[in-house]
Amino acid sequence: MSEAGGAALERGWLLSPPGRPYLASILRKNQRRVFGLLERPTLPPTLAVPFVPYKLFVSGKSGVGKTALVATLAGTPAPSAHHETLGLEVTTVYWPAKLRATGRPVIFQLHFWDCGDGALRKFEHLLPACKEEVDAVLFLFSFTDRSSFEELPAQMSRVVGPDEENLVKIVIGTKFDLSAQAAVPEAALAAFEGAQGARVLRASSGPGAGGGRGGLARVTPILDALAERLWHRDQVRAGLAEGSPRD
Repeated sequence: MSEAGGAALERGWLLSPPGRPYLASILRKNQRRVFGLLERPTLPPTLAVPFVPYKLFVSGKSGVGKTALVATLAGTPAPSAHHETLGLEVTTVYWPAKLRATGRPVIFQLHFWDCGDGALRKFEHLLPACKEEVDAVLFLFSFTDRSSFEELPAQMSRVVGPDEENLVKIVIGTKFDLSAQAAVPEAALAAFEGAQGARVLRASSGPGAGGGRGGLARVTPILDALAERLWHRDQVRAGLAEGSPRD
C-alpha cells in the first residue's frame, strides 16, 4: 500500500508457486501454525531469509473488534462473543513477503500488542508499556459503530503525541462484511482519508477468516499493507530507496 513511492512488496507472491515453500513454513496441516515464544518458521538452508521484527500497538474503543482482528490475522479462532480484554495480550504473526526492488523474500515478524480499553484507563503504566519501542499504531473503528469512527481524531491525538510523528499510523475499519447499511458513509471515509493522506483498510469479521489456505486470501491484503508501510518507513528513515532489513 505504500502511499508514497508505490508498492514495495510483490502482491500475491505468497500464494503463487514461488512462494509455496515460504507459505508452507507458516502452515501445519493446511492451517496457520501457532508458534511458541522460542519458535519461528523454518526453511531449507538454500531458502533461508532474514526476519524483520516490528511491534504494533492495537488501539480502539471497547467492542470494535481489536482481539477478533488480531486473531483473524494470526489465523486463530476469533471469540464468538465480545468480552473486554482484561489486560494485555501479545500475539506474534510471521508473514513472508517478497521485496520488489531486490527480489528478496523476507519474513516479517509482527508483534501485535492488544490491551483492553478499560485496562488502559485503569492502569496508567499500560499505555507507556504498549508504546515503548513501538513501530506502528493500528487505530480501529467498526463500520457498524458510527461513534467509533467519529472519535478517531481524538483517539489518534491522545495516543500519538506531536513528537512521535515517526510512528506509522494505520487505520482499520472492522466488521466491513456486516455493513450492508453502513453506519459510516463512504463520503465521510473519503474525507478522512484525504485529511490523513492514507487509505483506510477494511477488515471482515468472518470466523476463521485467516486460518486455512483459503482464508489467507482475505488477510493477505491487510498483512501485506502493514508490512509494506513499516518497510517503507524504515527505508525513508534510512534515506534509501531500498536497504537491508533490520535483524
